[in-house]
Amino acid sequence: MTSRERFLAACACTPLDRPPVWLMRQAGRYLPEYRALKEKHSFLEMVRTPALAAEVTLQPLRRFAFDAAILFSDILVLPEALGQGYRFKDEGGIAMDFALSSRADIDRLAPAGAVPEKLAYVAGALALLKKELAGRTALLGFGGSPWTLACYMLEGGGSDTFARAKSFFQTERAAFDVLMEKLTAALITYFRMQIGAGADAIQIFDSWAGVLAGADYEAASLRWIREIIAALPPEFPVILFAKGAGAQLVEQSFTGARGLSVDWTVDLRAARAQLPKTIALQGNLDPQLLTTTPDLVRTATTRLLESLRGTAGHILNLGHGITPDARIDCVEALVTTAINWK
Repeated sequence: MTSRERFLAACACTPLDRPPVWLMRQAGRYLPEYRALKEKHSFLEMVRTPALAAEVTLQPLRRFAFDAAILFSDILVLPEALGQGYRFKDEGGIAMDFALSSRADIDRLAPAGAVPEKLAYVAGALALLKKELAGRTALLGFGGSPWTLACYMLEGGGSDTFARAKSFFQTERAAFDVLMEKLTAALITYFRMQIGAGADAIQIFDSWAGVLAGADYEAASLRWIREIIAALPPEFPVILFAKGAGAQLVEQSFTGARGLSVDWTVDLRAARAQLPKTIALQGNLDPQLLTTTPDLVRTATTRLLESLRGTAGHILNLGHGITPDARIDCVEALVTTAINWK
């Protein structure tokens, strides 16, 4: 069984001898080879240059026996394609070129039809990776959810609370829905483009689901995710990661997603018990573990694997992205423990 076959089998909840393993943000700042490349090229240059994006995507696969590669990119390339650029501030954090504050601002955004041309570099990187991986390793594309993208677009950058975005949803619902319709159409176009370029699966990052009140989650986020998934090829593997929304896993299971990725605050075995057996689960080790010791990582990984023994449809991953201070030997311990688990 190839790594690609293993990953797709897990998405289909087929029983396996061990789950596939990959890590969110597995390509990036914890790797010295990435840091060396970053000295020569800016983050945005690497994202926008297919050969560089492919190189960064492949770097962790040269070190570790991951079963999947995820495209090196950023969720904010989509707002940029619609006319709202972004940058990284010198003091840290993200800033959009401007904040959306009115229906007029939303109306000025480009239509979904602009996406294939503006984001052709994403398709180019995926095509390079598909050729390089040659069917051995699964290739994941991704994007942000409409709600998560709207958070940055309405806030004008990053935030801990996204209060402006929440207020816009609460007080300007008609304009908010127009923004969601635009983002949903753009994401459908974007994901179809990624699939056409060779992606084996798509992960939707609803990274700011956790700032919403539970009663608002359906109207602000899930209904739009459901629309996106319904517009993709039937049975195509889509994994939804809604950080901080573990209490709404059952609701997420009705989006059409083939898998749900859960953060480290969720008891994975309890989640398995409450969800349909046709829904794969991804996760969910605490990323902080990778800053400790290999022994602690091996213990935690084995404990998680044992908790799901006898179940199908598990993709081993972290409960959020790997952090820049993760230790190489800890990542190696996680991967080798998963591969050798019986």
